Amino acid sequence: MNSIQVLLFGKFQILYSGAELAGIEGRKTQELLAYLLVYRSRAHAREVLAETLWGESQRSQTRKYLRQALWQVQTALEPCIADDHTEPLVADPDWVQFNPVSSLWLDVAQFEEAYGRCQGMAGAELDTACVTGLSRAVQLYRGDLLEGCYQDWCIFERERLQNMYLAMLDKLIDWCLAHDECEVGLGYAEQILRYDRARERTHRRMMRLYYLAGDRTSALRQYAKLERALREELNVKPSQRSVLLRDQIRADAVDGGPHSGGSATRFEPGQRVPGQPCTDPRSHLRHLHESLTSMQRQIRLELEAIELALTET
Repeated sequence: MNSIQVLLFGKFQILYSGAELAGIEGRKTQELLAYLLVYRSRAHAREVLAETLWGESQRSQTRKYLRQALWQVQTALEPCIADDHTEPLVADPDWVQFNPVSSLWLDVAQFEEAYGRCQGMAGAELDTACVTGLSRAVQLYRGDLLEGCYQDWCIFERERLQNMYLAMLDKLIDWCLAHDECEVGLGYAEQILRYDRARERTHRRMMRLYYLAGDRTSALRQYAKLERALREELNVKPSQRSVLLRDQIRADAVDGGPHSGGSATRFEPGQRVPGQPCTDPRSHLRHLHESLTSMQRQIRLELEAIELALTET
């Protein structure tokens, strides 16, 4: 890893060889560097930078504040020059830009790169490289972008990056569902609920993960948590899809669950196998009625699930 690391997720931090780098303690200086790094792919007019970051000040003072903050940033980042003989910022009298060949390491850049590599891929179809990359990326997300900064540009970027974070977690949960990594998937789902406790789809996936892990009790308790979150946050009831999943879990009839055995008929101990003599016709008839009722219930639940899925596509 390169010598200078800038961490923009959560509290602003800039490190050199693992230690806090001095010289960028001022809030506006940190915001300037963060702005240049978040929008690192383009050059910025000094006048626009000054207005964006010091818009509340008199115009005659904003250029002065910008010059001072730029000097502080450039002075603090001098170790970059010593490491790779490259100026981290490219500046002239009118424009300022982050140098794209600088060796500076940025958490947001690594995060966005991981997202871009797997964009457009379904979670269940992720390859090993994508799963590893996304797992590392979500670990970089220590908190929302520049916590404590409430400028318009930062609020916009904070929401954009948070949506990327939630999308990556969604993909990882899909992968976990497809590969029976139930415990890992539940951890990712918990991270989503910290940001949106009433996110119904995430609750449903947790119900599935618990059920796949053989923990039907926790799956049903998760439904109760969903009910409470929707009532307290939105004053609504769970959707038909969530109710249907709850009913399937209660009936132990979730497709792909730990007790599903495919299309082949299974026979429990003591059950009469077709072709064997029937020694107790009444008992056998009662058993057939019970089996038929159970099968009809399962078919009804499956049909409702298919119909509901078709209406949502």
